[in-house]
Amino acid sequence: MAIEATTLDANAKGRRGFLLALGAYLLWGLLPFYMKAVAHLPLAEVIANRIVWSVPIAAAVLVWAGRTADFKAALRSPRTIAMAALTAALISLNWGIYVWAIAVDRTVETALGYYINPLVNVVVGALLLGERLDRLRVAAVVLAAIAVAVLTFEGGKLPVVSLALAFSFAAYGFFRKTLPIGPSQGFLLEVLLLSVPALGYIVYLIASGQDHLVSGNMTDTALLIGCGPVTSVPLLLFAFGAKLLRLSTIGIMQYIAPTMVFLIAVLIFNEPFDTVQAIAFALIWAALAIYSWSMFRGRESRATVPAAR
Repeated sequence: MAIEATTLDANAKGRRGFLLALGAYLLWGLLPFYMKAVAHLPLAEVIANRIVWSVPIAAAVLVWAGRTADFKAALRSPRTIAMAALTAALISLNWGIYVWAIAVDRTVETALGYYINPLVNVVVGALLLGERLDRLRVAAVVLAAIAVAVLTFEGGKLPVVSLALAFSFAAYGFFRKTLPIGPSQGFLLEVLLLSVPALGYIVYLIASGQDHLVSGNMTDTALLIGCGPVTSVPLLLFAFGAKLLRLSTIGIMQYIAPTMVFLIAVLIFNEPFDTVQAIAFALIWAALAIYSWSMFRGRESRATVPAAR
């Protein structure tokens, strides 16, 4: 009976984690609509408001979760603050590229970037963390490299937006691992550090009459304030959901958002999608299928190994 109760509890946690993570990925998948709505506003002002209005939400969640003691301890650690400043800078760069790309009708490239990201993580893990790559993962990385080469040959230049998004988010994930605090505490610390220059910039815009938060119309004001929730809510949903899910499950679910972004870009935003891009995406999808199979095979292999006694 005890084993059965434990299994039921694990299943309940798994379902809860799945729903939380699914909510995060669906919100991320729909984010291009919001970014299109603010595309007429200056990029720097959007990013600044995205940061500032995330602070109260992140703080409220931390208080609700009862994790303020961990956060206070982090504030007393110069090393933690320095690492959080680095991760904050990286995620800001990622946000800026993403918002700009959607505003200038390059949403397809953002989707490609987030498709490439898991494969970049594989390379980063191998080069910097000494993680071993099996043949399937090597094949996946090679296919992704071929896709980038195809796009480069056709366009005469590297797909900079896609690669910048993939590598900046991979770097964020790598350095985020070094923060000795949980995801919700880390997110609050990041946006709190970023809020100092962001708030100063907003105050400057208001004082000089160049802002859209106070001087603009009600729609622009609401959109700028709303940048906080659309940024922080999916991140926090993911943080809580990921704790309850297997890594392989997260590995598969992470393709939901870029798939939605891709479909929105092509079917709703009517962005061009030519044959060469189709070939490149097909190579990336094949690479992700191989990578996902490698993850599942690895999990199954570990499950068949008898536990040490």
